[in-house]
Amino acid sequence: MSQVEYEFCRDEYFDYIVYRELAKIEGNSELKSILEEFSEQERKHYEFWKSFSGDCSGYSRLKLFLLILSRRILGLTFTLKLLERHESRVIESYKLYLNRLNGEARSKLEEIIRDEITHEKSWLDEMAEKESIVKYLGFIALGLADAIVEITGTHAGFLGATEVTLVAGVAGLIVGLSAAISMSGAAYLQAKHGGLEEKLRPNVSALTTGIAYIIAVILLALPYFLTKSMIIAFTTSLIVALILIALFTFYGSIVRDRDFKKEFIETTLILLATAIASFLFGVIIGEITGIRGLIG
Repeated sequence: MSQVEYEFCRDEYFDYIVYRELAKIEGNSELKSILEEFSEQERKHYEFWKSFSGDCSGYSRLKLFLLILSRRILGLTFTLKLLERHESRVIESYKLYLNRLNGEARSKLEEIIRDEITHEKSWLDEMAEKESIVKYLGFIALGLADAIVEITGTHAGFLGATEVTLVAGVAGLIVGLSAAISMSGAAYLQAKHGGLEEKLRPNVSALTTGIAYIIAVILLALPYFLTKSMIIAFTTSLIVALILIALFTFYGSIVRDRDFKKEFIETTLILLATAIASFLFGVIIGEITGIRGLIG
């Protein structure tokens, strides 16, 4: 027995346990059936490596707990695609290991590799199409992204126009809540006229966009009610904005198989460009109208 074979065996056993536990808590009968099939395949893979390594049935209960928690909070598709990212590396290791095998063992490992690739290429995409959170992911991202850029721009504008944090905070809330209603209406119409193949409920699309927008607005405005320093409030709000961008970009990159770094950088640059332009506009308006002297 080599350490490599032992690690392969442990990985397959853990995957078997994960799919089994996910199947137990899955309410959708179609998804449950797919998970049970995943679990059975991983069990067979585990039995194959067990014949080389001996007993390898230990696993991290903490890691299992975190994956189950991820499933409950972030959805099944995100959790499985996150898990499959590791399995992608395992597939490459299996391909290299093929050179050590001959005959029936080699054929069996080739079959295992095909099983793993099937997980990634077909079944996971099918699961994504069935899961509600993935269907409405675009509307969640739309609400968050638009709110972050618009409200950060609003706050930056007031940074150039006034020193009163309360004014900037209230303005952010007013602009944000008004925009949330507008964006919800746009999302409703987009879902309604998006075609029957979308299978999206307009009211859910609108609600999803609006809630995402409002949550972002509140989080971004909160620092302005906690300090009287505009610089501290704006810096804190900007940090919150970057954290939100990182979170929803990471989620989307996993579910949609996109490049996280590229999308995060693009969104951040748009955010900063908007903030700078809004700040300069605020300075100009403040000087022209004299508003800084009136409320600053």
